[in-house]
Amino acid sequence: MLDMRLSARADYALRAAIELAAAEGSHCTADQLARSQNIPGKFLEAILTQLRRAGLVRSQRGPEGGFWLAKPSDEISLADIIRAIDGQLVGVRGVRPEQVDYTGAAEPLQTVWIALRANERAILEEVSLAHIVSGKLPERVENLTLDPQAWV
Repeated sequence: MLDMRLSARADYALRAAIELAAAEGSHCTADQLARSQNIPGKFLEAILTQLRRAGLVRSQRGPEGGFWLAKPSDEISLADIIRAIDGQLVGVRGVRPEQVDYTGAAEPLQTVWIALRANERAILEEVSLAHIVSGKLPERVENLTLDPQAWV
């Protein structure tokens, strides 16, 4: 069985971005975000800096300062957040699947990695922060969870 691994940084980034989306344009301080999702404060500050550099989060210093989403929550996908933190969605030995070169009997393996990336993208690019906040996921994504094997 294949196991998709999401880094702690990406998990924290997703949770912080979802909190910002739920705030609906109001600012949140890093401390508020850290407490609401039980994320280590210093770790979160570094993550928020990465999200700001990626153009997904805005920030302002001072008494009225904090963090906001840089664009509407329905325009930020889960894939956007993960890429900002961890880079490419699917890599093989640190390179993109189309750059992996196999020979002999293993040659079709590259096609499998490309298909895996396409499948992962199809879900993570379709689901936005707004979907998560509303609790209403795209029907195609919900349908994937109807198979009992999806939960095993």
